[in-house]
Amino acid sequence: MDLDLALRVDFPPPLTDKSTSDEKKDIERWEKSNRMSMMIMKKAIPEAFRGTMFDKITTAKEFLVDIEKRFLRNEKVEIGTLLTSLISMRNRGKGNIKEYILEMSHLASKWKGLKLELSEDLLEEERLKQDKA
Repeated sequence: MDLDLALRVDFPPPLTDKSTSDEKKDIERWEKSNRMSMMIMKKAIPEAFRGTMFDKITTAKEFLVDIEKRFLRNEKVEIGTLLTSLISMRNRGKGNIKEYILEMSHLASKWKGLKLELSEDLLEEERLKQDKA
């Protein structure tokens, strides 16, 4: 069915008087693929992610690029939130150390999920803060 044709191939050149029947078929296949891809994405992706730009975007490839940009912005916010949580987190001696370790492990796994690494300087600074507390 070539549903992903519109995602793999750029829009074919416009038809001219000298266009062959194969070129016309290619354009028809591409347009059908684009329509089907857009329809599937419109139904599958929640409206909160689609936003108002969806009406202005005409190709499936443009739509995916726009969605990717939105997630990159959200990833930066998530990185900031995780870093703030990691830096401000400390065991105050009142709670269970096991819960503290589990929470730290959870933050570390989220951090690794974003494919980020913490520098040794930052970790050492955090250890010194913990020792003082």
